[in-house]
Order: sequence, then structure tokens, then C-alpha cells
Amino acid sequence: MAGSTEADRGWREGVRDGTPYAAATFVLAVSFGVVAVDLGVPAVAAVVMSAVVYSGSAQFAAVGIAAAGGGIAAAVGAAALVSSRFLPMGFALGPSLRGSRLRRALEGQATVDSAWAMASRGDGRFDRRYLFGHSGTQYVAWVLGTAVGVFVPGLDSRALGLDAVFPVFFLAILVAEVRDRLRFGVALAGAVIALALVPVSPPGLPVLAATAAALVGLRAGR
Repeated sequence: MAGSTEADRGWREGVRDGTPYAAATFVLAVSFGVVAVDLGVPAVAAVVMSAVVYSGSAQFAAVGIAAAGGGIAAAVGAAALVSSRFLPMGFALGPSLRGSRLRRALEGQATVDSAWAMASRGDGRFDRRYLFGHSGTQYVAWVLGTAVGVFVPGLDSRALGLDAVFPVFFLAILVAEVRDRLRFGVALAGAVIALALVPVSPPGLPVLAATAAALVGLRAGR
């Protein structure tokens, strides 16, 4: 777990502990593939996106905004904001990686939330090989799941309920983050901003504008 002091856990332990997460990742990836194709994304493009981006929240955000008619800048901007949490995570992980800055940057691409948390030793250091095994298992599941979603015929997102995964996924993230009045206020303010702009602004802009509430919350938290 995140507070573990066990040293030198290897990639095999990471693969073992990451397998349950990989199963959930596979289901989510199938839903992404089906929904992406339903929204008009070419099948190969969806698989390539999963292989390169490897971020469910960012991919759902980008595809959803693009499908709604938003521009490339709005889609990329929303994906970048959703993934911005990896910046501080990367700074924390960096000293535990090896080699030059370029090599550490490349190794840092293996970071996903669960792998990062479980690779932590609890003293500011991370088990590097364990991280690779844990994240690598999920990566394979993410790419394969996307391929199943886009290439297996007869998968209907509505019939299977997969079209509901997108909003439920973000709602689950929100519920997990709202643990006090300040965060609840920030979430509520962001929702109000987005809802107010939806009728009068291009798709994607309400999501980007709503993030201003987070800046206010950050200032208030300090």
C-alpha cells in the first residue's frame, strides 16, 4: 500500500498487484473504444490514442468535447487539465528514477494513479520496478480493451450501458475528491460556471472556464 516500507519490490510483484486493476481498466477501455467509435472516432485512431496517451480521463474528455463540436484546442486543453495532476506526482517520483533527465522523463510515462500510490514506500521514495510492473499490466489491458471496443462487432454502447461510463467515471472522481466544505464549494462553483456557459459558448469552453473555480479554491486553501 501507499504507506508500505517494504524495499526493492520488483516488477513481478507489481504485475501481481496490478492485475486486479488491469481487469477494471480493461472494462473501462472497452467502454472507451465503443463510445469513441459511436462518436465518430476512426477505430485505428482510437487504439493509437490509447497507446500514446494512456489516460482514461483525458481521452474521455477530449473525445467527448470533440464529438460535441468543440475545437481541437478545447479538447486538448481539457485533456491537459484533467491530466495536470501528474505534474506534482512526477516531481515526487523523479528522484526514484534512473539515468539522465530524458530517461527519467520517459520512465515517468509509466505513472498512473494506482501504480504511483502503491509503488510509494511511504518515505518519499518509490519502488521503480514495481511501478513499471503495476502500470505495464494496466497499459496492456487499456490498449487491448480499446481494441476490443472498436473492432468487435455488435457492441452497442447504449444496450450495454457503456455510454453511462463516461459521466459516471467523472462523477466517481468528483465524489472521491469532495471531502470538505472548501472542495465542495469549488466543485459547486465549477458546475455553476459550466452550466451558465453551455447555452451561449462553443463546446469545450465551459469545461475550461469552470477550472477557474479551482484557482479560487487554491487561493482560499492557502
